[in-house]
Amino acid sequence: QVQLVESGGGLVQPGGSLRLSCAASGIFFSIYSMGWYRQAPGKQRESVAGISPGGNTNYADSVKGRFTISRDNAKKTVYLQMNSLKPEDTAVYYCNAAHGNDYWGQGTQVTVSS
Repeated sequence: QVQLVESGGGLVQPGGSLRLSCAASGIFFSIYSMGWYRQAPGKQRESVAGISPGGNTNYADSVKGRFTISRDNAKKTVYLQMNSLKPEDTAVYYCNAAHGNDYWGQGTQVTVSS
């Protein structure tokens, strides 16, 4: 049974930081491309950042220079360090694992507000 469990969301003031974690089980983690997506109210889900099995990363233009994705294959965990948060970063953030099949976590809410 595949599970992706996100954690680390919450309420933060503009300019603040959060670190999201996604712990995977039931997959051979090291061969999966991992990604973070987000969905704001009334908007479509969008890609935020991705990391390949080899560690290559990509980011949405809107988060470049502020967010950093990383992975720890030994812990089967992918992280998203989010700095300089803006109100427009407010969304539910989802973890994705892709290798032929696609798996999703349940999401974690990030709210950026003063």
